[in-house]
Amino acid sequence: MLKDLGCSLPAVYPMPVLMVATYGEDGKVDVMTVAWGSICGMDKIALYLAKDRKTLKNINARKAFTVSLADEAHLKEIDFLGTASGNTMSDKFERTGLHAVKSKNVDAPVVEEFPVTMECKLEEVRDCFGEMQVVGTIVNVLAEEKTLDEAGKVNAEKINAVIFDQFRNTYYTSGKEVAKAWRVGAELMKK
Repeated sequence: MLKDLGCSLPAVYPMPVLMVATYGEDGKVDVMTVAWGSICGMDKIALYLAKDRKTLKNINARKAFTVSLADEAHLKEIDFLGTASGNTMSDKFERTGLHAVKSKNVDAPVVEEFPVTMECKLEEVRDCFGEMQVVGTIVNVLAEEKTLDEAGKVNAEKINAVIFDQFRNTYYTSGKEVAKAWRVGAELMKK
């Protein structure tokens, strides 16, 4: 039986934990943890950021950003980067001990420790019910070699990607294959 929870909440699970990296006006690396983001086209990604975020200011100024998948190996760092504010903490990224290099394709940093990174150019920013929707075009994807299968494709089981549970404010990891898409339901097509 369904129980009425008596509230309104973003009841989507799982939510990806995405690491958004930009350069500030001073050229310093800024990284923010984002749970409200998703693919919105074959080469597009949409992020939802609060209007006061330093990352949003940087994206608007540089017209570029990178988005990485967070992994279990860096839980402490991703949680910190989602809690600390670049507006008030000038050494936010340095405190993590992570390393960044300049993207070859966009004016944004690539955090070397994250397993998969999308290099994005800004397409548009618009107000979306009080949050700012940032849409970027994915111009290139970088993947850590150890996450690739024998065919050179990213193997989700090797990423140990972190996902966010908004019900209980908890992190989990993904990666166990349970079925092949577009195959597991094929028998129902025959009815």
